[in-house]
Amino acid sequence: MSLSIRSATPADISLIGQFIRDLAEYEKLAHEVRFDEAVMAQKLFGPRPFAEVLIGEIDGTPQGFALFFHNFSTFEGRPGIYLEDLFVRPDARGSGLGKALLAKLAALAVERDCARLEWSVLDWNTPAIDFYKALGARPMDEWTVYRVDGDALTGLAAHSI
Repeated sequence: MSLSIRSATPADISLIGQFIRDLAEYEKLAHEVRFDEAVMAQKLFGPRPFAEVLIGEIDGTPQGFALFFHNFSTFEGRPGIYLEDLFVRPDARGSGLGKALLAKLAALAVERDCARLEWSVLDWNTPAIDFYKALGARPMDEWTVYRVDGDALTGLAAHSI
């Protein structure tokens, strides 16, 4: 069995879309998926990419992905990498591909002089939590994620000066 990690290209947009749908199904959030592949392709591969994608392959067959972007730590005064999504197809779990994807992200973080690599995990996803802890990740229990989207985002933006 041969594992490999490569950067996604515009030709991978349908594959990325399928990985996202598969992840959403696993997370019981399929009803939340609203992306348009053409728009997503522009945002990932256009003149100003907002995120990057790694494709994980086993014996040349795509079996997982990691979608990430840079954030910035004001306390560190350096960038970080935020992992938005990590997914490995169920039949490929246990192959080492998930660890290989995270190791590649860690290597990119070191190469790019990032202070950290961060992500969120659903609190019910015990297999993922156990996997991340085994890699040395630690939960940031004192932080709560907040979100403004949809009408609330539009409403807040209307108060911009």
